[in-house]
Amino acid sequence: MKKEQVLARLKEDCLVAVVRAKNLEQGEKVIDAIVAGGINFIEICMTVDEGSPIDLIAKMVEKYRGNDKIVIGAGTVLDPETARMAIIAGANYVVSPGLNIDTIKMCNRYRVPMLPGVLTPSEAITAMEYGCDVIKVFPGNLVGPAAISSFKGPLPQGEFMPSGGVDVDNVDKWIKAGAYAVGTGSSLTKGAKTGDFEAVTAKAKEFVEAVAAARK
Repeated sequence: MKKEQVLARLKEDCLVAVVRAKNLEQGEKVIDAIVAGGINFIEICMTVDEGSPIDLIAKMVEKYRGNDKIVIGAGTVLDPETARMAIIAGANYVVSPGLNIDTIKMCNRYRVPMLPGVLTPSEAITAMEYGCDVIKVFPGNLVGPAAISSFKGPLPQGEFMPSGGVDVDNVDKWIKAGAYAVGTGSSLTKGAKTGDFEAVTAKAKEFVEAVAAARK
């Protein structure tokens, strides 16, 4: 999928599921449950305890190859080496908790969207100068929804996606504040900790409904 298509789809869907898993088996079950709930953007974090998250990306890319709604990306990417491995495995976008210029350059080289994590205007400006189309506000729970409008005051041309602390009860506030999209993890997937994947699907449906309602 081309970079422009990924960004357009991200804006359209407005919702990214952040997946952290103990192992590859659990990761696959969580992703299947999320997809069943209607969330199409899956961010597979590079923090799988057992096994390679790169292998999980490759497996999910292959599994959902026939479903053009599903967009697989890589999260918690800290360096360009990991970014390149994720891209080769099929990741359509790369997300980081911080700002690493070399990682941005790597993704630009392959024309893959890179969403760096920022918490200050200076970081946001640097990310924009290096070509990032959408910037991750992280940790979102430290600043709250008002951060989006605060960023957009001096940087109206910027596009921001909060992650961390986004849940069903406050997702509308983030979107109404001007978020390009939102990322949610633990609030969405907590049912997986006890093996309750149906709860993950149910929560995914709640998020989809909440986002749709907020955008009306």
